[in-house]
Amino acid sequence: MQINVGITCYPTFGGSGVVATELGKHLAERGHVVHFITYDVPSRLDGFRENIYFHNVDVVPYPLFTYQPYSVALANKMAEVARYAHLDILHVHYAVPHATSAFLARTMIAPWCIKIVTTLHGTDITLVGSDPSYLPLTRFSIEQSDAVTAVSNWLRRQTIKHFHTKRLVEVVHNFVDPDRFAPRCKKELRRRLAPGDEPILMHVSNFRPVKRTMDLLEIFTFLRLSTDAKLILVGDGPDRAQMEGKARKSKYCEDIIFLGNYSEMEEMLPCANVLLQPSASESFGLAPLEALSCGVPVVCSEVGGLPELVKHDYNGFLFEVGDTGGMAEAAVNIINDKALSKRLSAAARKTAVENFNIDDITRRYEKIYERLIFSA
Repeated sequence: MQINVGITCYPTFGGSGVVATELGKHLAERGHVVHFITYDVPSRLDGFRENIYFHNVDVVPYPLFTYQPYSVALANKMAEVARYAHLDILHVHYAVPHATSAFLARTMIAPWCIKIVTTLHGTDITLVGSDPSYLPLTRFSIEQSDAVTAVSNWLRRQTIKHFHTKRLVEVVHNFVDPDRFAPRCKKELRRRLAPGDEPILMHVSNFRPVKRTMDLLEIFTFLRLSTDAKLILVGDGPDRAQMEGKARKSKYCEDIIFLGNYSEMEEMLPCANVLLQPSASESFGLAPLEALSCGVPVVCSEVGGLPELVKHDYNGFLFEVGDTGGMAEAAVNIINDKALSKRLSAAARKTAVENFNIDDITRRYEKIYERLIFSA
């Protein structure tokens, strides 16, 4: 059956926005009609696509408001689109404010029956939602949703721990398109990144403190004691300026490259020999998954949902947070041991294709939508 879905997410390069956008695109390809409702065009929503529509949320400036009420404007736009597009589902990514706005929108258009699916991605639970100022509202928004999903078993446990909710939280992992993210390295791009054909260490994130990006410089310094390499850093965020300042003082400065945000990661990731993810916390780890799909082994912290994705000495290596020496040694071994690199690469690809395929995960969401619609 064709389903009319409204999707709200943060339209940025972060994992939640990427997952929401890729899900919407795949739903549209499968014949459903998707309406993105947010304050800007999502970063991965490129060009015209059949069955996809975008609705911009305008927040009208008014002198009375010290802070513009985005959540109210969002609720109004959700209600407007739900009415005229006959939406069956509002699928929101992040509990606050998106699930809160969806609840308000549903109340506005009653008795029109629209179902709310809330997908939890991490900091909406562990950081924002658990703050005393937002905890009651976050719990309320979760419990008013018709279905709630979490992107990892770890995040599901955290949700239950923080909110003591009786609402069923289903685990629907993040996903990757293995046809798009494949072990296809473009030689010209790799030549530009590493003109001397040096091994490439890569990191992809939004450069927030939780990503521990400063650890990358320590890892790279340890590694360079025994082998040549390039460190390619993709993304942007609050810690980037400090990291760049420290990198300039390094004797390996010329081998540390900051690329900023880059939309075509399916071209960038296959160029890497190793993906580094030394985070203090990860609810899942979309960049590691996309790297695995490209056949790139992952060296990361053993935190959050990462162990559900990365298996030690199978498709990568897991270490305690802050163990920069261990991570550097693992990266060196992958670079220098061709047999090890080949084994890890094959397992990485297998993990992505068999366990996190976009077709399988999209069908999981379709079944949730259909269950809610037919139970109305």
